Amino acid sequence: MSPRKSGAPQGRADDALSEEQARRVREALEHAITDDPTRVVVIGGGAAGLVAARDIARPGFDVTVLEERRELGGSVVRHAVAGIQLDAGAESFATRGGHVAELLEELGLADHVVTPLAAGAWLQLPGRAVPMPKAGLLGIPSSPLATDVIAAIGWGGAFRAYLDRLMPVLKIGEERNLGTLVRRRMGEAVLQNLVAPVTTGVYAASPDELDVAVAAPGLNKAITRTGSLSGGVSVLRENAKAGSAVGGLVGGMARLVDVLAADVRARGAVLRTGAKVVGLRPGGASADGDDVAASVDAAFDETPGGAEHEGERPRRPGRWRVRLAGGETLDADVVLLAVPADAALGLLGHASDSLSSLAGLDWPKASTVDIVTLVVDDARLDAAPRGTGMLVAETVPQSQVAAKALTHVTAKWPWVAQQLPAGRHVLRLSYGRAGSPSPLAGMDESGIRLRAIADASTLLNIPIAESNVVGSDAVRWTNALPIAAQGQRERIDRVRSTVEGVDGLEVTGSWLTGTGLASVVPDARKAAERIRALRWNTLTGNG
Repeated sequence: MSPRKSGAPQGRADDALSEEQARRVREALEHAITDDPTRVVVIGGGAAGLVAARDIARPGFDVTVLEERRELGGSVVRHAVAGIQLDAGAESFATRGGHVAELLEELGLADHVVTPLAAGAWLQLPGRAVPMPKAGLLGIPSSPLATDVIAAIGWGGAFRAYLDRLMPVLKIGEERNLGTLVRRRMGEAVLQNLVAPVTTGVYAASPDELDVAVAAPGLNKAITRTGSLSGGVSVLRENAKAGSAVGGLVGGMARLVDVLAADVRARGAVLRTGAKVVGLRPGGASADGDDVAASVDAAFDETPGGAEHEGERPRRPGRWRVRLAGGETLDADVVLLAVPADAALGLLGHASDSLSSLAGLDWPKASTVDIVTLVVDDARLDAAPRGTGMLVAETVPQSQVAAKALTHVTAKWPWVAQQLPAGRHVLRLSYGRAGSPSPLAGMDESGIRLRAIADASTLLNIPIAESNVVGSDAVRWTNALPIAAQGQRERIDRVRSTVEGVDGLEVTGSWLTGTGLASVVPDARKAAERIRALRWNTLTGNG
């Protein structure tokens, strides 16, 4: 049907057609809601999978979430250390875009959002520690001769950085590599001592691995407009919205998963943990009901769950059949993969001939990060001697400090400090840089604990006795490759365009969006919206 033009007279045929369409939609919806829901299988019960499942779960949809691990949430989970419930993974969310804030509002958690104390962070350099220069972007200073910049990199380094103001821009606006850009404009001192510690902490990657356009959107244009890197940084800082860049939740970010999972269940979805998916194949029916059973792998047809039990209504084939480790299979009209890159590409690459190119996709190996939490009784930490935490320059020998960052949790989040007795503190150390194994690899629990105590003592300049450590725990995470890594946008575009051409299949997750809830949440919601639109188009005859 051609779209109506505004102001044009409408004939009776159009009116009759619209009434007929409305009748068809009503009948289709009534039938679909009661007898023929769209079956959606979400593979992955992390934040992305849960957010998408919540948006999909509504009348007309039968949603099942399959999570391999025994707990939901992915990297947004908690652990108990010395009797205190703390975040074991993500401890905050970026406020940019307002996407996480909107979700928290919908879930009734808006009143529990808190911002970290503005005590500032410090920087550990070889042999000394200094406050992190404040007026910068990814560690790039907007004022190279500022006092805190000179304190960090000395007069020589600061003067070299100032030469950026005198250098011609030429074609610098086309530079994609962040490390190359900073090195050319401001020199090695800024790159190694200011920028590298920040990018290692934010992206788990060195500046030489990052794409300027992704890591610092708009910076190249700002450089061209102002004539210098420092000028471009200054412009971007001025244009940034006021307010804290991150937020957290009283009780920890894991509360988000608790409330989110409860809401998903309340909407009728089924959440299954300990359910490892080992295979994905086309099922017995295409989008318009054509029989494509011949394309189904024989192993799927022979596994439990593939045949109907006596007395049950025959199982309607779906576009896809999902196979679990125990042999069970599930029919699905739509499958959403919300798992890490290795698992997703492994399933996609063998799902059908049209996706086989993804099996051999050259996807760089993700980095491993160890998070070690110490609970310490030491009143000297009350003064927060290094603010809310520290970043460690890569130029610091690992023999002196193996950690790449330290967060003084009780100095950063008042809600944690308020539940502890006087003089008790929580310290969180991060280990593992991109391209290198974690320095804790191969260590036993005692070795990890002693290494973390030694590093915390050096970074805080307070010798912490092992006897004062009342609890500790170590958690290992595999980070998604930074979306800002050079070449990563092209790899992501290839995955998305390949999957887009396959009916009833969607992908989402941090490996495609970049880490952090601010990136994961909006992408998951867009995937859910496309799944809902697929059903609507089918029901209305517009698909």
